[in-house]
Amino acid sequence: MTDKPARAPSLTVEDRRAMLVDAVTPLLTQFGAAVTTKQIAERAGIAEGTIFRAFGSKEELIQAAVDRQLDPEPFRQKLRAVDIALPLDERVRSIVVLMRERFTTVFTLMAALGLLGKPHPHDPRREFTEILALALAPDLARLNFSGERSAQIIRMVSLVASMPLMHLGAAFDDDEITALILYGIAGLPGPSDNSSR
Repeated sequence: MTDKPARAPSLTVEDRRAMLVDAVTPLLTQFGAAVTTKQIAERAGIAEGTIFRAFGSKEELIQAAVDRQLDPEPFRQKLRAVDIALPLDERVRSIVVLMRERFTTVFTLMAALGLLGKPHPHDPRREFTEILALALAPDLARLNFSGERSAQIIRMVSLVASMPLMHLGAAFDDDEITALILYGIAGLPGPSDNSSR
């Protein structure tokens, strides 16, 4: 008599759903909504039919993955965990890293699912950056970044400050945005802070 391989312990419905969401999320960034149940099953290491025992449809699974990525609580927990004993520059950098990871993940997923619209055939950002860099050219020696990099910073901060959903309370006015771009939130960096730029 041969020994049968031990069967993996069965998962609860919630555990199975969580496992499938884990499996589908990277596939969504790669294939968007065109991901197949076969690809999902292969990634999860399960039979295709198992997907439908946990979710009523592929669309329901995709929505669960989107809902998890949009859930702000895990992100809030990461922000709360930033060590307040760190020096200011390290604390701010930690916050920036977390914010960028969050926004990159969410926007990559939304773009893959076609929720952000189709990309423009001619990317206008390059031309905007060049125009702004030319406007800054007379003062390049005063800048902590190259003209092109400074132009990107101006564009980025101005764009985000113009999005009503991005600010709580009063919107930033033009003078506040200008001061933020010119002086940052902690004053001008010293000469040693400029070396890596």
